[in-house]
Amino acid sequence: MPEGRPEVALRRRPFGSWLLGPADQSPRALRIRVQTLLTTFSIGTNVIGAIVVFVLAVFVLPGPSATDDLVLIRTVAFPAYFLAALLIGAVWSTRLALRVTNWVLEGRPATRNEQIATLQLPFRLTMIEVLLWFIATVFFSVLTAFLQPESVLRVLVTTLDGGIVTCTASYLLTEFALRPIAARALLDQPPPRRLLAAGLKARTVFFWAVGSAVPVLGLMLTAVLALIEKDVSATRLSVIILVLGTVVLVCGWLLTMLSARSVVAPVRSVRLALTVIGDGDLDVRIPVFDGTELGSLQAGFNRMAVGLAERERLHDLFGRYVGTEVVREALDKDSLGGQERFVAVLFVDLAGSTKIAAARPPAEVVELLNRFFAVVVDEVDRHGGFVNKFAGDAVLAVFGAPAELPDAAGSALRTGRALATRLADELPEATAGIGVTAGIVVAGTVGDVRRHEYTVIGDPVNEAARLSDLAKTTTQHLIASMTAVEKADPEEAPNWRPAEKTTLRGRPRPTHLAYPAES
Repeated sequence: MPEGRPEVALRRRPFGSWLLGPADQSPRALRIRVQTLLTTFSIGTNVIGAIVVFVLAVFVLPGPSATDDLVLIRTVAFPAYFLAALLIGAVWSTRLALRVTNWVLEGRPATRNEQIATLQLPFRLTMIEVLLWFIATVFFSVLTAFLQPESVLRVLVTTLDGGIVTCTASYLLTEFALRPIAARALLDQPPPRRLLAAGLKARTVFFWAVGSAVPVLGLMLTAVLALIEKDVSATRLSVIILVLGTVVLVCGWLLTMLSARSVVAPVRSVRLALTVIGDGDLDVRIPVFDGTELGSLQAGFNRMAVGLAERERLHDLFGRYVGTEVVREALDKDSLGGQERFVAVLFVDLAGSTKIAAARPPAEVVELLNRFFAVVVDEVDRHGGFVNKFAGDAVLAVFGAPAELPDAAGSALRTGRALATRLADELPEATAGIGVTAGIVVAGTVGDVRRHEYTVIGDPVNEAARLSDLAKTTTQHLIASMTAVEKADPEEAPNWRPAEKTTLRGRPRPTHLAYPAES
């Protein structure tokens, strides 16, 4: 199967990325994978954020030269706090994640409270980082204010802006890493309404503000610092602007990309699944891993897929009882009534079924009838006919209704000859009479608005039933009317020879009989 097929993409990347693994991975493998991603993303974003903040504050932004005490803070206090914060954050976050997602390792569905706690986990993990960055901002700003008050604004701006952008990026990556666990939390229940309060719109505005407004605000505050610092040269100012502009562009691009991917992933899963459904596979389901309106969209798709599959099952079941053509007729025109149609009618009836039922166990009788019906249905379908009804041990088949058939009479006659041969070979323990005729009938739905049945009503139906009774007494067990033979195409008509005329039981006019030519 090609890699680019939608069903392949859904199976191999059910959560939008190969990093998150398959949907059916074991609870232990899932916990290890998610915890590894969480730790990697958390440490990675904070290390990068801290390095950028340090470089901007020490080497890029305008300000006075650092005193010896300030240099000591930069070389000792900053690394010490950074390493301590990483350790505290990693331990704290890991313990919180393990406690909230413990139900995954236990291999059971999440309760409603566990579901809510799981969906809130990205926010709670991010708040740990926010707290540590806030402490860093306050701590280093206060130290700088005591040691070199002229540099306090520079430290405050870089640490605060860097912390906001870093924590936001970490939140988006955390949410990404937790998709498989969120999917299991949402497996049996839709996203809670209280989690939808902020909504997708509010999230989009917030991430735009953090990705664009905060970096630009930092750039503007840098300009204020340059104005305060009187001796900033044009070259130094140009370097500052280039470096800060690059940082702003990279931060804005990173947050916008992560935010966009968080929106695109659930939408893409729905789009791929719709393609699969369009190809006829109604069994497709997608993981619901988003707690916003997008999660409701994913859950809504799954409900739609279930409904379509149920509708198709009922359509198929309905078709087995009344025929696929009747199903289409009922869907196109849901009303009672009928119309005159020229059709060919085939009636086949088992001989001596009462004796068979009396002499054999019920299970054997049912097995015999099923074999008999299987042969009849197979041949009628193969020649374009429609099995209108099963009546005990008899079958009424119609050719030319409800779907038009170019050679209805010829198709019915061919079906009769094929049935006579197959029933003799495959059902030697029973005898069936086959009657075929053609004429004008009324075809349509009858009954009540609460219960419809498609049927054909007219003299040809009665004539075919009487011909089948007469056919039980013949060698070939097959008789047709010359009316059907005369209406058949030139290829089928020579297979029949005319015989005597006879008045069938219960009919006012004689019927001109026809027998298979080889008899």
